[in-house]
Amino acid sequence: MKSRKGLYGAFVLILIGVLFGAVLISGFGLIRPNLADIHLGASEPPVNLDADATAFSKAFIEVAEKVTPAIVQISVVSERESPHEEFFFFPFKDMPQEQRGSGSGIIISEDGYIITNNHVVENASRVDVGLYDKRNFSAKVIGTDPLTDLAVIKIEADNLPTAYLGDSDQLKVGQWVMAIGNPLSLTSTVTAGIVSAIGRGQLNLIHDSYGVENFIQTDAVINPGNSGGAMVDLSGAVVGINSAIATRGTGTYIGYGFAIPINLAKAVAKDLIANGSVSRGYIGVLIEEVDDAMAKSLGMDKPRGIIVQDLVKGGAAENADIKVGDVILKIDGKEVNQANQLQSYVATKSAGTEVTLIIFRDGKEIQRTVKLHARDNQTKTEPVVDKSEKDTKENSTMSATFDEIGLSVRNLSSKEKDKYNTSEGVLITDVKPYGRAFDQRLAQGLLIVEADKKKIENIEDLKRVFEQKKGSAVLLKLQDAEGVNQFRGIEIPE
Repeated sequence: MKSRKGLYGAFVLILIGVLFGAVLISGFGLIRPNLADIHLGASEPPVNLDADATAFSKAFIEVAEKVTPAIVQISVVSERESPHEEFFFFPFKDMPQEQRGSGSGIIISEDGYIITNNHVVENASRVDVGLYDKRNFSAKVIGTDPLTDLAVIKIEADNLPTAYLGDSDQLKVGQWVMAIGNPLSLTSTVTAGIVSAIGRGQLNLIHDSYGVENFIQTDAVINPGNSGGAMVDLSGAVVGINSAIATRGTGTYIGYGFAIPINLAKAVAKDLIANGSVSRGYIGVLIEEVDDAMAKSLGMDKPRGIIVQDLVKGGAAENADIKVGDVILKIDGKEVNQANQLQSYVATKSAGTEVTLIIFRDGKEIQRTVKLHARDNQTKTEPVVDKSEKDTKENSTMSATFDEIGLSVRNLSSKEKDKYNTSEGVLITDVKPYGRAFDQRLAQGLLIVEADKKKIENIEDLKRVFEQKKGSAVLLKLQDAEGVNQFRGIEIPE
């Protein structure tokens, strides 16, 4: 009897053990599964990339790998006025104080020449360069060109990775590009976007009337520290030097960046390396884009080209029989429809170089060859007053208002003729806001000296031209108090 009870007890214990083991094996939180048994996420990606998409992604990867070693980080020490001078007068005012800055650069030769922005190294007392392989060098500033915001520096090194410099003239709006640099001191940063616009000018980034602004605009992210870095296409060719961003006072990126075209940069770099400065050629003209009203007034089929507003006395253009009122359509076979297009092309040429212009004059296209002058050879013209001419037509009280275009004018007094150094013209006294004259940027204080290429000596002359040109456009030649000419086209309603 006892043996049966022992067997029964053993059986119960075995059964309990089996049940307990089953509970453990079933995973009721009592033991963890083996790592090999854990599966996270879906078994396949939701999208299988085709060959084209894979190749497109690979292009960005390869460009980043191949180009980044040729981009350097530049650290600068320079002097500046004390930032506290508005609060402290003695002894801090005018006391130099060191400041640090940083930017990027592109290696353009195996022996250490590097191109960057002028504003990165301007006024630098010390320039250091950090390479992609973490080596550091002291650099010498070879030359700077503030008019293009470019500079060349050099380090003493050999067998450096060199960037391939492409052809910015082949860039198209919508083309993919990458920005490579060191924004916010974050080394070797790569961003991507597209070319948003080309030939972007009138940004007032270069505060000089001879400054060259012909930027490539991109939405690739650029921030402080990117200056002097590379804009590259998907072949890895450098097509621009990243230089500026649009910002709302924060100093950081809000969607638009700007780069200097590499074709301009190459021309400047060669000059700086060879001579330490740029021997740039100048045509010697004041120019402006031709708008629709101006085109109509000139008898053109559509707005194109840039009009010559004024000439430099003894300048290259005057010597080549370029006249005020001519419209430059092409230079060396390249169409130019914005002032900065002509300016940036000429900026790639040295003094003494000859360029060929196609000009629209009096309804015909003519050709002129211009030998570019150096800037130092140019002086501004001044209009000459014929002092012997009797001021028989003066009537300072006579005025007129042309309501249909929103413009008021009056004849000049003797004092005003002396002030403007002229013997002809009528003075604009008022421009109605948002009228036709306002839209064409006519302004109070300007003189109208010609209308429809006829000299205007008084209001009657102007009335006569406006009456004849009703229902069409008229070309106005204006002059400011400095003697600088301007042209405007304006439509005269019926």
